[in-house]
Amino acid sequence: MLILVMGTFLAFLNQTLMNVALPSIMRSFNITAAQGQWLSNGYMLVNGIMVPLTAYLIQRFTTRQLYLAAMCVFAFGTIIAGMAPSYLILITGRMIQAGGAGVIAPLMNVSIMNMYAADKRGTAMGWVGLALNFAPALGPTISGYLVEQYNWRSLFYLIAPLIILDIVFAAIMLRNLGTNKKLKLNWSGVALSSIGLGSLLLGFSNAGTMPILSKNVLGFSLLGLLIVITFVYQQTHISNKLLNFNVFKSHNFIIAVIVNVFLMMALYGGMLLLPLYMQNVMHYSAIYSGLAMLPGALIIAVMSPISGRMYDQWGAKYLSFGGTIILLIGTIMLSRVSLHSSFAWVAAAQAVRQLGLSVVTMPIQTEAFNSLPQAIIPDGSAMYTTIRQVSGSFGTALLIGIMSVLQKNNIAQLMTQHSLKVATQIGSLQAIKTTYLIAAVCVLISCLLTLNFRKRDYI
Repeated sequence: MLILVMGTFLAFLNQTLMNVALPSIMRSFNITAAQGQWLSNGYMLVNGIMVPLTAYLIQRFTTRQLYLAAMCVFAFGTIIAGMAPSYLILITGRMIQAGGAGVIAPLMNVSIMNMYAADKRGTAMGWVGLALNFAPALGPTISGYLVEQYNWRSLFYLIAPLIILDIVFAAIMLRNLGTNKKLKLNWSGVALSSIGLGSLLLGFSNAGTMPILSKNVLGFSLLGLLIVITFVYQQTHISNKLLNFNVFKSHNFIIAVIVNVFLMMALYGGMLLLPLYMQNVMHYSAIYSGLAMLPGALIIAVMSPISGRMYDQWGAKYLSFGGTIILLIGTIMLSRVSLHSSFAWVAAAQAVRQLGLSVVTMPIQTEAFNSLPQAIIPDGSAMYTTIRQVSGSFGTALLIGIMSVLQKNNIAQLMTQHSLKVATQIGSLQAIKTTYLIAAVCVLISCLLTLNFRKRDYI
């Protein structure tokens, strides 16, 4: 399990390493925030596109074969990104990284389900939470230090040797779990899901820089939605499925997925807003921007295993409700920042957010998998992780798009009374605060939904 957790840790660490480095990369390649968000968005999207394949891949190949192949692709993309001479090559490297990383977390989830009985999975998944939650929270702190002391390329030079080391340990120690089946891949499903999800995200991302009713926003969004609907129809009417939608026959699985959608929208979008506030509005250095997230990362490291044990004892309903309440409080705190907010206030608000996150995420994920029969857990893991990744991508695109539009309008209005420098600072602050309030609404919705979990016997 340690090898799988280490690989997942590196994959999720890599998701948020770019957040604090974004302003530096924007200056390096002379790009906008809307373009820069693709460093995280593109990664999460390709990750989300790859995950539907994992239900097939996990059943088709051995654990060793699949894990080693995924980690090698991950390492290759990391090296390309580190040496990228242009922004296009950097994005390409990030997407190659995601192609490998997208397989790792679902593989680990299914392995945990095979290794532990249902009433012990919460504790095991709590340790997995160190990878799923601690790594994304720790990423900005590491990123801030390295960007400040060296440059953004060092982020890739740091992680590449760790990936290679994990590959070596996996080649020596990793054993196979489960059994293999000779399955036929549904290529049309792969094409539909990839094009549909890609078009949807492109439409959302363009909303920050283009008119809402333009073909680049509304056009791509509607096209993506239509293709995704076609994909869902296809998957429910053929025998050779890419994703098994029978997992949605479980009430608690449905609730866990919907709760997670709103959580991920608020989480990933909010994590990208904080560095923009710290560096572009408050003019803190990258290292201080990263340090503001360190207390929250440490809280996750302590709380993830504890929340796993709490789930085994009490179940998901009230634990996840309490976690979302805490997350809501932290998000509202960040919506109250100003030009005079102290570093301690910002760090405390982010720590409260991460405390809530550590209490809610692994319990709802474990509940989602525990509510399914063993035979379709690979499909449930693929479905859950796909929606998690895509929700994070869409949430980032949506919140950054809203922030960009608000910022542009605010600056234009403030320019009539203030200098460009002052108008930019105040306008950016107002846009960030409003966007955090929207993130808070997402958290509130997830909070209310947790009350719909049903108590049930283990399958």
